[in-house]
Amino acid sequence: MPVISFANAKGGAGKTTAALLLATEVAERGKSVTIFDADPQKWISTWADLPGRPGNIQVISQIIPASITEQIMDAAAQTDYVIIDLEGTENLIVANALSVSDLVVIPIQGSSMDARGGAKILTLIKKLEKIVRHDIKHCVVLTRTNAAVTTRALKAVQEFLAVNGIDVLLTPIVERAAYRDLFEFGGGLRAQNPKTVTNLGKAKENAVMFSAEVLERAQVTPRRRWYDVFKRAS
Repeated sequence: MPVISFANAKGGAGKTTAALLLATEVAERGKSVTIFDADPQKWISTWADLPGRPGNIQVISQIIPASITEQIMDAAAQTDYVIIDLEGTENLIVANALSVSDLVVIPIQGSSMDARGGAKILTLIKKLEKIVRHDIKHCVVLTRTNAAVTTRALKAVQEFLAVNGIDVLLTPIVERAAYRDLFEFGGGLRAQNPKTVTNLGKAKENAVMFSAEVLERAQVTPRRRWYDVFKRAS
């Protein structure tokens, strides 16, 4: 039932990969998942058409800005988890989705451009909190990191996040060939062949740890006020 959105105002931050990793890990645990593919590139919708998509994952690509909150509410009432891959702009769909999310995950690469894109989402969340009159829980996940090297740019981003007191997942998403292969061949990580995919075991371990952190934060969120409001209004 938790609603988890992935957002960054800059494209290419690893948002879609993070959303898909979480969705497939949750599905592997036997939970039902609805993914809203609000990214104009529709990478997750393309993935859904490939072989190997778990039967307990539903992908919705037809999204109506004026009724996105109702669509999310309906999905949250029917499936265990709702995951939203938002587009890299600030618009009505993004604002409405963020306002009804139990957790907003902001993927950021080790670059100043990604950090600025993430900062725009953080600013938007603060504005929305005043409108909906409750906190919108959020955190940052560092993406496409190098397992062996920490760059100067990444260190600068980490320092910026720390100074501003922003919650950052302990587990970054490391750049792995296995993650790219999901979008080429479909399915989840467990469906990939360790003989043909480099460091598949480490990719699985990384995805499990990342997902565990996200789910822990999503589960401790208090009962959603937006859900009660819509329930009374329906």
